[in-house]
Amino acid sequence: MAEVTYDHATCIYPGADRPAVDRLQLAIADGEFVVMVGPSGCGKTTALRMLAGLEEIDGGYIRIDGQDMNGVPSRDRDIAMVFQNYALYPSKTVGENIGFSLKMHGVAKDERDRRVREAAKLLDLEQFLDRKPRNLSGGQRQRVAMGRAIVREPKVFCMDEPLSNLDAQLRVQTRTQIAELQRRLQVTTVYVTHDQVEAMTMGDRVAVMRLGQLQQFASPTELYDHPANVFVASFIGSPAMNRFDATAEREGIRVGSALLRPPDGQLQEAQGHAKLVAGLRPEHLSIGDGPLTVKVALVEDLGSDSYIYGQLADDPSSSVIVRCGRQHPRAGETVKVTADTSHLHLFDADSGLRIGD
Repeated sequence: MAEVTYDHATCIYPGADRPAVDRLQLAIADGEFVVMVGPSGCGKTTALRMLAGLEEIDGGYIRIDGQDMNGVPSRDRDIAMVFQNYALYPSKTVGENIGFSLKMHGVAKDERDRRVREAAKLLDLEQFLDRKPRNLSGGQRQRVAMGRAIVREPKVFCMDEPLSNLDAQLRVQTRTQIAELQRRLQVTTVYVTHDQVEAMTMGDRVAVMRLGQLQQFASPTELYDHPANVFVASFIGSPAMNRFDATAEREGIRVGSALLRPPDGQLQEAQGHAKLVAGLRPEHLSIGDGPLTVKVALVEDLGSDSYIYGQLADDPSSSVIVRCGRQHPRAGETVKVTADTSHLHLFDADSGLRIGD
């Protein structure tokens, strides 16, 4: 096991007008499961490949257990990779695929067989050891790829969107298995995904990336409850947080024709900012005799729950999502909505940064 440190780590691709990864600062604890998440092109995969030695570091440092990795070949970093593409040998059995890297490193057959059996038991693959990959399901093939990484007993696991080729139901099942397995093995793991639900359900901490820069590094709960800026607020959460143009007045936060009253301390801090973005998650809005008037455009009925999508009546360009349980209005109706302002998020409109705690 090992600590991993990104210390102002930077990667610039030739001909690019900005760094793919820009002065990344992360301190990953020994045995921690960290997820890097963000939209396509945000730099998360490049950051992982820098750790694995597959991309050069153009500035700063990456350290594993305090050892500088700059210039250290990938094969000497004691890292195991699990890719989106399983990259299994079709002519070899499951057991041979899992143990192949050990064979290449000259590990004795008895020791090799022991590690393969142990990995197969962990991954519930014992009955498939003599099968070829073509006779396995997608989830089973991914577990074989995991087994190939486990038998190496590395200091760090690097996983690059390993579930993206699986269907939705199998993704949920397999991500649970990976998270449980990592907690049993206690191997430091860096996991890349574009799926924020996957990130929130798997990671001890989550690094949110955008345009090569780290936006926030925190626990899933902290990201959800205290997003550092407008981007994190909009990216984390499903459905996304409602965001409104707003201004601070003496008596509250003005959103269109509505006046929302947050806690006094938050209001006082907001009054030093000319323009604001006010955020409320769908579960903190409810249909009732409130200050917001919403015209319903769409109802999403999920059975146990439902969401209405619409616009503020006095701002057709706005977008509003309200969680409303099983009882809901119909599309085309106009409803009054109340807000739980103890959960109001405020951001400076110019910088995008969070205001207050």
